[in-house]
Amino acid sequence: MVRRALLALAVVAATVFQSGVQAAEQPVRLYVLDGGVLESDPGRYRLKPEEVETTQLSIASFLIVHPKGTLMWDTGAISDETWTPGRRAQARHLVLSNNADRYVTLAKSLTGQLKEIGYQPADINYLALSHYHWDHVANANAFAKSTWLVRKVERDAMFPQPTAEPPQPSNFASLMNAKTTLITTDDYDVFGDGTVVIKASTGHTPGHSVLYVKLAKTGGVVLAGDLYHYPEERTLNRLPIADFDQAQTGRSREVLDGFLKQTSSQLWIQHDLVAHRKLKKAPAYYD
Repeated sequence: MVRRALLALAVVAATVFQSGVQAAEQPVRLYVLDGGVLESDPGRYRLKPEEVETTQLSIASFLIVHPKGTLMWDTGAISDETWTPGRRAQARHLVLSNNADRYVTLAKSLTGQLKEIGYQPADINYLALSHYHWDHVANANAFAKSTWLVRKVERDAMFPQPTAEPPQPSNFASLMNAKTTLITTDDYDVFGDGTVVIKASTGHTPGHSVLYVKLAKTGGVVLAGDLYHYPEERTLNRLPIADFDQAQTGRSREVLDGFLKQTSSQLWIQHDLVAHRKLKKAPAYYD
């Protein structure tokens, strides 16, 4: 009996060990989630319509799956609670808190795309937003059970005291009471192994960040948030009109250029519609 018990324990131990080894060997995966097409005015970025390949911008969110957990990066422009996907893409009209009109056309919900991968928002360990503007936070409330990774200056801009109304506050109001980790360094290593790093890239907002993901096959990828909107901003060296600190945006771009060269990483401009259409979309992934 004792021998059988010891043998059974050995089998269990071997199984657990093997499971741990397999989990450790799983590569980091990057899923691209499609949030639709935004009608935009390149003039807000000091560009003329004839200078850009398309005036429209893409909306993108990303899920990073790591052996130690999952990270949601940005949550789209249209809240899943406000519409029901059908067979065709739908045009949505938003009026922002400053009374500006915005138009987004999309076909799939964020939660629907996550479900295709095998996840629910409640399954996601970490949430990080490149910044708090409306087209990056629409479904943030769905991830209120995740640990929110945010710089204090950005959180303070989202929930100022005394209370003021930020853009579309209802879309991220639940984050006020979410479990939160305040980022205090320029580089924040999410999983502790250098494969997923939130990097300070301020200027567009006080605490704007970009995300570096090191993939085994694809190589390094930097998700740019709103450091750029159109690729022509980069090639023509144009700065957005309404950035919180335009000079800081310029410095952040210079720093990131150095990092891209140092690590031989790709820059994925999240709003670059032409490039976005060429990317594999979930449930396909990059590894």
